[in-house]
Amino acid sequence: MIRVLVADDQAMVRTGFGMIIGAQPDMEVIGEAADGVEAVEAARRLRPDVALLDIRMPKMDGLQALRLLAGPGVTDPVKVVVVTTFDLDEYVHQALHNGAAGFLLKDSGPALLVEAVRAAVSGDALISPSITVRLLQHLTAPRPSADDGGLSPRELEVVRLIARGQTNAEIAADLFISVGTVKTHLGSVHQKLGTRNRVEIAAWVWERRLIS
Repeated sequence: MIRVLVADDQAMVRTGFGMIIGAQPDMEVIGEAADGVEAVEAARRLRPDVALLDIRMPKMDGLQALRLLAGPGVTDPVKVVVVTTFDLDEYVHQALHNGAAGFLLKDSGPALLVEAVRAAVSGDALISPSITVRLLQHLTAPRPSADDGGLSPRELEVVRLIARGQTNAEIAADLFISVGTVKTHLGSVHQKLGTRNRVEIAAWVWERRLIS
C-alpha cells in the first residue's frame, strides 16, 4: 500500500483528498495535519510514502515544511507533492528548489492527484499542465530541429501528449493502448533522452517545436 499524509488547513479539502486516495485499491491515508508544524511532526513520525502539502497553512507554511522534510541537506527526505490553489511562479520555483516531487493545483482533478502520488513514489515528478507550460516559457527560445532523439513513432506520439500535460491514463485512451504500455514507452523515452521526469520530456518536445 502507498501510505499518504494529507496536510491542509481546510477540513473539507482533507476529507476530499482522503476520499480520492482511499478509493484507490493500493493507497491509504495514514494521517492528517491542519498546519505546517503538525505536518512536519506527522511526516517525521509516520514516514509516509508521500505527503500532500498545501502552501498557505497556519503556524508554518507548506514551503517551510517542505524545506524541513525534503530540502537540500535533509537526510532521508520525505517525498512531498505540493497541492495548492495558488500557482505563483515564486511558489513553484521555491517548491521545486526545495525538493518537491510534484506541484498540483487543487482544481487539477482526482486523476491527476492520484497520478502525482504514483509518480512521486516511482521517483518521477508531476506538475500541473498549466504550470508546466509557463515554466517552459522561461527556457531559451525554442529551436527547430530534426532530432527525434532516436524515439520510435509511437514514442514520439507519447511524448507529444506528455508535453500537452496529459496523464498516463489519458494517453492510453487517446492512443488505444494500455496504461502499462504507456509506462513501458516512458521508460524507453527516459533511457533514450536521459530525462528524469515528465517536465524534462515536455521541455525536450517544446524546444524542438515538435508541437505548436
